[in-house]
Amino acid sequence: MIIPKPARLLRGPGDFTLGPAGTLRADGEARAAGDLLRTLLAPATGLPLPPAPAGEEAAVELSLDPADPDLGEEGYHLRVTPFGVRLRAARPAGLRHGVQTLRQLLPPEALLDRPAQDVPWRIPVVETTDVPRYPWRGVMVDVARHFQPLPFLLRTVDLLAFHKLNVLHLHLTDDQGWRMPSSAYPLLTEIGSVRARSMLGQAGSTRYDDRPHGGSYTVAELRRLVRYAAERGVTVVPEIEMPGHARAALAAYPHLGNVPGRRLDVWTDWGVCENVLGVHDEVLEFCRTVLGEVLDVFPSPYIHIGGDECPTAEWERSPDARRRAAELGLAAPKELHGWFLGRIGEFLIERGRRPLCWAEDSSCGVPPEFTVMPWRDGDHGLAAARRGHDVVMAPHRSTYLDYPQSDAPTEPLGQAGEIVDLRAVHDNEPAPAHWEPAATARVLGTQAQLWSEFITTAEQADYLAFPRLCALADRAWNPSSDWTTDFLPALRDHGPRLHALGINRTTPR
Repeated sequence: MIIPKPARLLRGPGDFTLGPAGTLRADGEARAAGDLLRTLLAPATGLPLPPAPAGEEAAVELSLDPADPDLGEEGYHLRVTPFGVRLRAARPAGLRHGVQTLRQLLPPEALLDRPAQDVPWRIPVVETTDVPRYPWRGVMVDVARHFQPLPFLLRTVDLLAFHKLNVLHLHLTDDQGWRMPSSAYPLLTEIGSVRARSMLGQAGSTRYDDRPHGGSYTVAELRRLVRYAAERGVTVVPEIEMPGHARAALAAYPHLGNVPGRRLDVWTDWGVCENVLGVHDEVLEFCRTVLGEVLDVFPSPYIHIGGDECPTAEWERSPDARRRAAELGLAAPKELHGWFLGRIGEFLIERGRRPLCWAEDSSCGVPPEFTVMPWRDGDHGLAAARRGHDVVMAPHRSTYLDYPQSDAPTEPLGQAGEIVDLRAVHDNEPAPAHWEPAATARVLGTQAQLWSEFITTAEQADYLAFPRLCALADRAWNPSSDWTTDFLPALRDHGPRLHALGINRTTPR
């Protein structure tokens, strides 16, 4: 019982036992996956898995066959016999996924971060050819509302890779905090990374704590995260919010706003802040410069620039914004939103990257070259695909893990208005059957969102993420996985694995 469900898996009689004398062969481009297998198995098993001598058969063999037309970028073929393990893929990404399947086939103790005593490392005899349905299987982690240190993100990468999720979308900036370092604009982290207090309760509450909250990353930390993730087959996609959700940047550099001489603090509320970036040339230069620094750290082909929930009241009142709209021949200042995103999108495209943003309504107003993440509902995703956008589906009723999982009185505080239970997540279908083929072809995949207004500890993050993240991973990899006959039985077997990984599914204190 593997999560996500393999596209095809056959169980045979018997097992193969991986012992201390077992060797590993992984030559050429397969060597990195072999090293990953050693790294992941060593803490619990202590198995050295030395390279197999030339001419001798290895206990575990990893190989690449680029000519295989059926495995694609991420597929793999795994065959376990009573005599050994053979893992083959067309590309290194497939080998990494096969490594994670091997880990799930081993006893759960193999996942511990400490030596396991007296455990025979048996792997059942199986054969599987496994290829994902969607190339984008991600998780968005919001570190702007509540900062999380580097070890949290490294562990998150491990958990994503274990479930064959391949994108960590990192929400680095918002009204409540700026976490991305900038040598050109150092006040972004000196001032913009710290707020004086935090709201207690949901948006609109009048209660606050009395503790400053802050934190930011160094360039070295982010580069380490990118390397660590790449070794495990995970791409880190950075997000720098603009032109809304920018209060932390305005606190650091007030002249980037719409009201000359105004001073703002880093926002201490939840919800949507009315303060947005201005539309004068200096703002565009600021955005390009910051994004240039982002490109130096993150090699991801996609760069997320937010784009959603941008109130236009300040532009309506601003003489400069009204003048800019008139010069551009726009009907109203609100149309500056699409113009703004278009200028930033051009900058990214010129540098070989793909602009990515949220889409919050069916009209979108986003330039056609953008890949979009529709978050309100599936109909908005269909409308975006019909307009020619590539789409990563993120409907809030099935992918927002900051919503409560039930209405039980013991359930921790979450966003108001919805219950997103385990079944809702597993029912998520990135491209529903009624979509026409042309729109379906535009769907890159789906991802979960872990907004952090109510997440202050790793334990709280674990509670919200699991097992719902297992459900999303299952359907993103294999949409044919059935809730009753496939996922629920697999989840029962998966519980001891999660426990070994340090995830205890209980209400956090």
